[in-house]
Amino acid sequence: MIREEDVYRIGRLGKTHGVRGELSFLFDDDVFDRADADYLVLQVDGILVPFFIEEYRFKSDSTAILKLEDVDTQERARQLTGTDVYFPKALVPQDDEGQLSLAFLVGFDIVDDANGKRLGRIASIDDSTANTLFELDDGRLIPATDDFVTHIDTKQRQLRMQLPEGLLAL
Repeated sequence: MIREEDVYRIGRLGKTHGVRGELSFLFDDDVFDRADADYLVLQVDGILVPFFIEEYRFKSDSTAILKLEDVDTQERARQLTGTDVYFPKALVPQDDEGQLSLAFLVGFDIVDDANGKRLGRIASIDDSTANTLFELDDGRLIPATDDFVTHIDTKQRQLRMQLPEGLLAL
């Protein structure tokens, strides 16, 4: 069984493309192209289900045409439109830190680089405003900017940040 904490959202399936069961795939993270993975995970009826990739081709820098195994008709593909697409965190290449999406960081601990103290765990990403924020499990918000990040440790699931003095007091 695939658990939510073992995957992160990389996009969503759009409308069908053609009659062979192809779908447009709108992605935020192209990790499926950089990693050695044979499958993507779709959320179907609230359950995370692996679907093997038969083939894909890029249409733009954020859209691909995706063909999944055993999805061979337009009707079957139509049943999957609007489905969220996830990628297994364990399959992300370890040298990929510079290309990690913010969604990958959900569940990571934020550690203050100045004193080594754990500030909290990233519960979600708030991108509803111009400034994207990490929402911590206690409700505090921290700007999700590269300027504050000093190190990402994917093995320890930690994000070390050097925050301006007084930021957490706001």
